[in-house]
This record gives sequence, structure tokens and C-alpha cells, in this order.
Amino acid sequence: MSNPQQLRYSKEHEWLSAAEDGVSAVGITEHAANALGDVVFVQLPEVGATVTAGETCGELESTKSVSDLYSPVSGEVTEVNEDVVDDPSLVNSAPFEGGWLFKVRVADEPGDLLSADEYTAFSAG
Repeated sequence: MSNPQQLRYSKEHEWLSAAEDGVSAVGITEHAANALGDVVFVQLPEVGATVTAGETCGELESTKSVSDLYSPVSGEVTEVNEDVVDDPSLVNSAPFEGGWLFKVRVADEPGDLLSADEYTAFSAG
């Protein structure tokens, strides 16, 4: 499993892309997708909703369990990935590409996000 170097990661197993015009994409890591098993349903925050770093903002339901989705940053949701809503298996098949979950206009970023190498060591531990 390879975690893209350009992303940053939370200890709740979400990833955050670099901001473009102040907006970053959020998804779950391959490690989290593998641990969940086959994702069959996603509940994402509404466009316009405010999310808070470290707080739940949605759910991922798999054949094994239901897991909370946490926001790695605080800000306003600008877009949700309707492709994932229609086909939740994208979370498993392409967690870092087509399986992104939502985009957020970042207002505040916590200082505890991990680099790819730090996250790889964390998730292996």
C-alpha cells in the first residue's frame, strides 16, 4: 500500500489534498478502506455545511460495520462526490482518486496532520 506523498493524513485515516484556491479534497485512506471492507453506503456532509477538524461529518457503511467519517480540517463544504454516493465501491477501488468524498474551503487546519511517511508508520503500528 502506497500513500501519495502530496497528501496529508489524519490519525482517523482521512486524507487531505493540497488546497487549490483555498479548497481541499477529503477522502479516506486505502488502509481505512481495506479495514472497512466493501463500502455499500456513504453519508456525506451537505454542501454549505460547516465541518470542524476532528469532528464527525458523515458515515461510511460497509458489509462489516458502520464507521464515522471525520473532517481533517475546519471549513465549509463546497462539493460532495456524487459519484461515490451513487457507487460507494469507488471508496474501495480508488480511495485516492475517484473515491474522494467531499471538498472543503479550509478555514483552519490543525497542526497534527501527518505526512505520507508519518501516516504509513502510524497505520503500520
